[in-house]
Formats: sequence, C-alpha cells, structure tokens
Amino acid sequence: MREAMLYEQLEEQRVQCHLCAHRCTIKDQKRGICGVRENQSGRLQSLVYARAIARHVDPVEKKPLFHFHPGSRTYSIATVGCNFRCLFCQNADISQMPREVKRIMGEHFPPEQVILSARQSRCQSISYTYTEPTIFFEYAYQTAKLAHAADMKNIFVTNGYMTPEALDNIQPYLDAANVDLKAFSNDFYKEQCGAKLEPVLESLKKLKSMGVWLEVTTLVIPSVNDSDQELAEIAQFIAELGPETPWHVSRFHPTHMLRNTSSTPVATLKRAREIGLQVGLHYVYTGNVPGDQGEKTLCHNCGGVLIDRFGFATGHYAIKKGRCPDCQTSVGGVGM
Repeated sequence: MREAMLYEQLEEQRVQCHLCAHRCTIKDQKRGICGVRENQSGRLQSLVYARAIARHVDPVEKKPLFHFHPGSRTYSIATVGCNFRCLFCQNADISQMPREVKRIMGEHFPPEQVILSARQSRCQSISYTYTEPTIFFEYAYQTAKLAHAADMKNIFVTNGYMTPEALDNIQPYLDAANVDLKAFSNDFYKEQCGAKLEPVLESLKKLKSMGVWLEVTTLVIPSVNDSDQELAEIAQFIAELGPETPWHVSRFHPTHMLRNTSSTPVATLKRAREIGLQVGLHYVYTGNVPGDQGEKTLCHNCGGVLIDRFGFATGHYAIKKGRCPDCQTSVGGVGM
C-alpha cells in the first residue's frame, strides 16, 4: 500500500479523493468507485501501488500513437481497477476485478524494476495503459519521474477522467497521451460508462494546452455512437483542439456486456474517417481493421504516403526531418 496523493481529510474520518472527476467522498473502511483506493482511519491508501497485473513490450502504435516516435517500442504496465464501468470494456477481467470479483491481484513490480526492464527491452517509453492510469496514479507518478530522469518518455492511455490537479502533478513528466473520447453525449457516458462527458472534454483541452502530444480514439459501436451527427460532433471538437491531432476510429467487436451487439461494419469506419477529414482533421485512422488504407499516414497537403502500416507494424517510412519529402509540408507529431 501507499498513501494516496490528492485527497483531503473531512469530519468523522471521511476523506474526499481529488484524483478523478468522481471526487468520491469515502467513509472510513470504504473504497472509492475505482475499488482500489481505501479510507483507512481517515487516510486514503492506494491498494495497487507497485502491483502490476500486466506488463508487456508493445509497439507504440498499439496504444495507439501513430505520430509519437513511430516504430519505437514502449514498456506497458497496468494494475487492476478502473473509475469507469464501460459495458464494452475489452479488459473487463482486470479493470472490473476489484468491484466485481472483490479481489486485488498483481505482482510486486516497483518503479525501479519497471525502468530496468524497459531498458533491457530497448524501449524508448513507458506506457500506463490497459486499465486506467489515473487510478494507479501514485505508481505511475513515481515511475514517470524515474523514466524522465532516465531520458525515457511517458505515455498515458486514458479515459480522460482525471482532475486538473492530477494533470498539474504529472505535467512535468508526461510526454504523450491517447484519450478515449467515447461519444459526444452525456447520456452515453452515464448509461454506458457510469461517468459524464464534460470532464473528459476539459481534460483534452488541458492536455493540449500543457503541450502533451495528444491523439484521440473513438470505439465506434453500431447503433450506440455511430450516427453521422455524433461522429461529426466528435471530429469538430478534435479539430478545435488542433487539426494536427490524430483521430483513431476503431472497430468494435462484441465483448463484456455488449456481446449481442454486432461488430462495426468497415463501411462505418470509412464513413467516420471521411467525416473527420471533411471537418479539417489532418490525420484520421481506422483501427482494428488490419490492411485497411486508413492505417497509412498520408500528407494532408499532397496526399503522398508518409508511413505505410499493417496493423501495428510500420513499413515504408518517407518522412524527412518532420516533413513530407514531396511537398515539404510539416507533419504533426513528435519524433517524426
């Protein structure tokens, strides 16, 4: 265990957590919505500090990040728990474990060991991913500090439900983030995720203002968030963050509580991509459709192929000093 960051003590040994937008008020011996932060006699404790449930070496494209040191390797870690309860969660076995199974599992894997393993695996970055990095913030924070000192980059793959205070704390060490913008409807967030839309939008704006390299993912679910209007609203919001912000529109496959929902038609993803390009986004990618043309990075000015991809593997790479070799247009990204 580790005493939590970002909480305040209240009367009668209650505490209020200020890590995520739920801002849970927690009675003594109770836990927050995430299931991994417990009030123990008026002190909030993280129950997952240095308890890794998953650790892997991944291509950075798997996060997905297509414009952040493309072709590099990233060391991915996660603990159990999440502050959302998405009905379509692809990692529900670990994200919902503390609430549904009432267990907290994980191998002792302290920050120093994360950095050592990442170096041995020739990774350029650490990714806090698979579940929600906000709920294991203390673990991510200490690891990120060590990574920064070791000249490694830090990446959050997140639902974007952290507080401004959490972002202010991680700002010196956070280099990139992929944020799920799951829909543009508060009803969707309430019914499908147990959350609200507005805090996610505010986090996206703040991440952009902080100078963190930002990419956005939307899992497109048939008859749930796939209308032209909703896709256009998402695309327009991202364009307002900056047209260089990549948007990944990913294919849904039946899982968790939505097993009776069909997979997303590829035609829907192609339509979403066209909507994004029409509102002015420079880079829109189709995800979970290996071999689709929407995986390639194209110059937004001349249309030339800058990076060829198949799934998470990069092939032909034509970018020269951050620019298109044909028309010299600048390519958005970091380490391009």
